[in-house]
Formats: sequence, C-alpha cells, structure tokens
Amino acid sequence: ISYQASSPDEIAIVDWTERIGLTLVHRSLKSMTLKLNSTEQLFDYEILQLFPFTPETKRMGIIVRDENTNEIIFYLKGADTVMQNIVQYNDWLQEESSNMAREGLRTLVIAKKLLTQEKYQEFEQKITKARLQTINRSRYVREVIETLECDMELLGVTGVEDKLQVDVRQTLESLHNSGIKIWMLTGDKLETATCIAKSSKLIRRNDDIYIMKQVATPTCIAKSSKLIRRNDDIYIMKQVATREECLQELNIFKRKLDACLVITGDALQICLSFYEKDLMESIIESPSVVVCRCSPTQKATVTDLLKKYRNKKIRVCAIGDGGNDVSMIQSAHVGIGIVGKEGKQASLAADFSINQFSYLTRLLFVHGRDSYKRTASLSQFIIHRGVIISVMQAIFSSIFSFIAISLYQGFLLVGYGTVYTMFPVFSLVLDKDVPADIALLYPELYKELAKGRSLSLKTFSLWVLISVYQGSAIMYGAFVLFGDDFIHIVSITFTALILTELLMVALAIRTWHTLMVVGEFLSFTCYILSIVIFQNHFDIRFLESWSFIWRVVTITAISCLPLYILKYMQTQFKPPIHEKLKQYSTLK
Repeated sequence: ISYQASSPDEIAIVDWTERIGLTLVHRSLKSMTLKLNSTEQLFDYEILQLFPFTPETKRMGIIVRDENTNEIIFYLKGADTVMQNIVQYNDWLQEESSNMAREGLRTLVIAKKLLTQEKYQEFEQKITKARLQTINRSRYVREVIETLECDMELLGVTGVEDKLQVDVRQTLESLHNSGIKIWMLTGDKLETATCIAKSSKLIRRNDDIYIMKQVATPTCIAKSSKLIRRNDDIYIMKQVATREECLQELNIFKRKLDACLVITGDALQICLSFYEKDLMESIIESPSVVVCRCSPTQKATVTDLLKKYRNKKIRVCAIGDGGNDVSMIQSAHVGIGIVGKEGKQASLAADFSINQFSYLTRLLFVHGRDSYKRTASLSQFIIHRGVIISVMQAIFSSIFSFIAISLYQGFLLVGYGTVYTMFPVFSLVLDKDVPADIALLYPELYKELAKGRSLSLKTFSLWVLISVYQGSAIMYGAFVLFGDDFIHIVSITFTALILTELLMVALAIRTWHTLMVVGEFLSFTCYILSIVIFQNHFDIRFLESWSFIWRVVTITAISCLPLYILKYMQTQFKPPIHEKLKQYSTLK
C-alpha cells in the first residue's frame, strides 16, 4: 500500500501504525476502513466532519462514527503548545514533548472526545449555520469548533524525525563562506528548531547563542541550557511582555557581539510592536537567526522587514518547500521553491525551482554568478557600442562646422547595431571566467559579487573613456593617414570601427566557446559580403589597395593595442582572484 498525504508527518504515523498491526486499507471523503492485522478484522468509520490544519490554529480535527458501535468520536491532533490547554490535566505532556524536541523530533499531540448523538446534532446545526455566514465566516466556524476543543482525553504524543536532505551541512557551510547570511524561519518549537540549526551547522560550533522567548520559567531555562550547553555561551531572555522589558533585553543583545539569535514568533511580534527599527537593525548584523513557532504571515512579515531595513546592495532570497512558505517566497526579491514531500506549492510560486536544497550552491555559485558576470559584460559592450559611434559622429560634425550630416547613412548604421556586431557581442552570454567545479570549490568567489565591481559607476566611466579614446583614435587617425583620400572617410572609419568592435569582444572573452568563434567570423563575413553587394557605397578598387589595408590596420592597432597591453600587464602583475584560481587549478 502506498500512502499520500499533504504532510509527511501523517504518512509517518500511518506507516508506524501499519508496522504495529493496524493498517489503513481504505480512505475516501466519506469513510475509512482499518484492518487489525493479527485477526484480519475490519473497522469501518463514517467521516462526519473534517477540520483541516491551518497555521493559525496549529491543529486539525475529524469527527467519525464507528459503524460497529455507532459511537461518535472527535479526534484532534496538533502542536503541543496549543494542545496542552485543550486536553485534560496531566503532568507529563510538556516534559515528554520537550524531550522529543531536544532530539530534533517534530512533535504532535493526539486527543479524542466522545460525543453523544444529541451533542453532535447540536454541533452540526451550529457549524452548518456558521458556514452559511457571508461575513466573518471563518471566525464563526472557528468559534463553533472551539466549543468541542475542551477537556479532551490525551491519547499520546508522536515524534517524527524530519531528516535533513543530502549535503545540507556542506551547502550551509558553503553559503556561510560566500558571505551569505542565513535565517531559518520555521513553525517548529524552540528546542526542535535549535537542535536542527545545530545539527545542520546553521549555528556553528563556536557561535554564541542568544535565545529570546515570550515567557521562560526556570525549568524551561534549565532544559534549554541542557540542549545547547557545549562550547557555546548561552544567553536566555527571562520574559518579554512590556516595552521596558523589550528595551532591556534588546540592549543586552546589542552587547553580545556576533551572537546567533534564536527567537520565538510571539517574542518577535511583541518586540516588533515596540522597537521595530532597533530590533531589525540589531539582528540583521547577527551571523545567523532562527525564528521558531513562526506562522506564514510572520514569515512574510520578516521578509518584508529585511527588505525594508537592509543595506541597499543586499537582496533577500527566500527558500521553502511547503505551502506555508508561499507568502514568504512571494515577498522576497527572489523566491526559490524546493519540490518536497509537502507538495509543489512552493516551487510553483517561486522564481526558481530545485529538487534538493544542495542544488542551491550550483544555482547561486555557478549559474547565478555567471549570469551576473555575463549581464555586466553584455551591458558594458552595448554601452561601448553606442558611445563609440556617437563620439565619431561628434568629431565628424565638429570638423565640418556642425553641419547636419550623418557620418553613416542607411544600412551601415542599421547593420552596425545588428549583423556586423550583434553575433560576437551576444556570444558573451556564453562566457565564464572559471569552470563550474572551481566556482563550487571556492565559495569566496561569490562574495566578490557583493562589492559590485563588475557593474558599477567606476566600470561605466571606464568604458565611456575607452569608447571616447577609441572613437577619437579612429577618426583622427583617418584624418592623419588618409588626408589625400578623405572622400573615402566612410569606408575607412567604418572598417576600422567594425574591426575594433570585434577585437574588443575578443579581448573581453575569458573562456572561448565554439559559437564565439563562429560569431566573430560570421560578423566579419557579413561585412565583407555587404561590401561586395553594395558597391555603390564602397570603392572596391580603393579597398583592395595595399595603402588602404595597412593604414586601416594601423588605426585599429592604435585603438586596441594599448588595451591589450594593459590587460596583459594586469594579468601578470595584479591578476584578479579568478585568474589565480584558474592558474592554480591548472598546476594541480
């Protein structure tokens, strides 16, 4: 039998009951059937009501009728924090839940309540009336259901291990080394969230931990200390309920330099209501943050606050695998959904979708880094291509008393922006400075992107200066070397311009690809063919002369050779880090 459910916890519980001898053999919208494996006896139940799980209530319920005994039973399961106020008094629930949470298990409390026929009929009338309301329907339904959620018989507590995916620890370590700050927003209780953060190396061994929660009794403090007392310094907030207490604890946290923060959703909500700006500015500087008992609304709120109080250069990326993460993913600058056991809601709502968390390193360090580098290079060349021809036009107009005549007419101007330079320039999207294995091995390369050196005001100004220099070199070089043949100024300067653009693309390429070579050759071939086809614009006999060829080569060399020399000197005496890593990997 193969089981499917909206939550992996439900599948785990049903699998466990099958192992101990009670199997779910049938389930529909109206009925279910259980089989006792030892005697093959079947138990049929009619489903009367179903109350789905919601992140706000943190519980779900079902009312069934036993076909054999005609008993009506209300079953409820949910988080221990809400269930402990619903079940009958006991002295072991909180302790057992905490013990399981310290082992990294996700706990669920299960309870039941027998209903008489009269009690159920009365409830059915109220729930039907509530569901017919047109205003505040969900609130009325919730109030009716809560009339049953009291004095329930505690059946037990389950602990389900939420296993980490493959290579999660290595992925988080790489993200730390790349300069990315990681926050974990989870609905798990504090002990479970802290245990997972430690086991996944989100909170590293020597990191200090500061815990904020709404109410902490001495017993809870002792248990929390037992959980994370190893090589770490533990700072635990006593209580957060008033403005003064928030300010006091916030000032204490500010003095704990480089301490990782673990905070509950309730405490976060209270602190934000009093000192939103001070709290966010403080915890943004923390190495890692864990927000536990966090609802989907709070996840989206935290994401919005990160966008609000972040540095302008920082971008917020949200990663999730369940329906509870959809609002957070949609609130972030970039959303990444993981196709997991909880369905595809997150991946469908995200900008990018991956199958495993470990694929995040390749998405960021390889594809993301290459995309940024390629976009920067492509943008700069498009700027260069437009500025250089504008400079040439400006010089041409200034020499001829700013007469309103275009230097290049008709198809030459259109062809320059398309067939003559388009293929090599756009082939830059295939360029990469380092192989994928080196980018994954050295996450520090990704940290360079935060500095914005590939596309900044400095690089923009540099490319503008290069364009001004090359445009001036081509125009003034043509005036000096072709003084007697000035009637051919269009052929001279345009040929030098095309050659300059192709050589500049070749200079910028760091890893040659076959299509790059094809693009360079194809563009130059298109220009040669256009000379042959449009002979009324070109003097073929002049273009075939040796005098034309060596002078155009000289002009092109003047415009491009200094840049080649400067790049060679930079590579030899002050190579960028990616060049050093490429040379190091080649030697290895």
